[in-house]
Amino acid sequence: MPQFAANLSMLYPELAFLDRFEAAAKDGFKAVEFMFPYEYDKQEIRARLTGNGLQQVLFNLPPGATGEAWSAGERGLACLPGREADFRASVHLALDYAETLACPRIHAMAGLLPAGATREALRATYVANLRYAGEQAAKQGVDVLMEPINTRDIPGFFLNRQDHAHDLIAEIGLPNVKVQFDLYHCQIVEGDVAIKIRQYLPTGRVGHFQIAGVPQRHEPDLGEVNYPYLFEVIDEVAAQCGWNGWIGCEYRPSRGAQPGGTSAGLGWMRR
Repeated sequence: MPQFAANLSMLYPELAFLDRFEAAAKDGFKAVEFMFPYEYDKQEIRARLTGNGLQQVLFNLPPGATGEAWSAGERGLACLPGREADFRASVHLALDYAETLACPRIHAMAGLLPAGATREALRATYVANLRYAGEQAAKQGVDVLMEPINTRDIPGFFLNRQDHAHDLIAEIGLPNVKVQFDLYHCQIVEGDVAIKIRQYLPTGRVGHFQIAGVPQRHEPDLGEVNYPYLFEVIDEVAAQCGWNGWIGCEYRPSRGAQPGGTSAGLGWMRR
């Protein structure tokens, strides 16, 4: 069975963020991921990881230049011409946190298409920014990830498809720039998920998986995707190619913020 990491931005929503580390550990998780750590002291997060025997396996670069960027609608900077200085600052802030948290990978959200812009017109900016991030991250032994995201959850997002991501990876040409393969997003945009796992995991260019049930983004045993089968596919291909990464549980518990709701919904993992 693959290794699962609790996404603390979504799981245990009834608890304060810093209390979610203990809850995840009690439920048997050995690793965590989350979206953004920047409103919290990095040493405090490190203490929660250490105190609960957890690894930090992933978090995102800031989505914009200010602490209010996400609520203002920004969804990353990497594809945006004229925002290169902001992007570079976000890389260095993320790497500072990654060093303290001993986190081996960070995700650079691609951003939204500006009005009237085409993906092809933004490609050079995106490639240059990801190349810069990869070069800086390599100094710390950190991978930089790109994630295709579906057009329903984030309309207008620059990167939507696995083939597009892998084409960009080839152009960037750095071994530590990889794909964050979210099976939920892939199912919504493309389908044929098992074939894509078999196609892309052996390339060495998949740095991380994420999961959620489709279509409601609840537990992976709810919805149209046969996750037990996909876990078997990942195990089979990983054994063949030597992949030993993590699968992030990036879903919204179906019981919402009900006390104990996340734990009650983990039957899929216990099975």
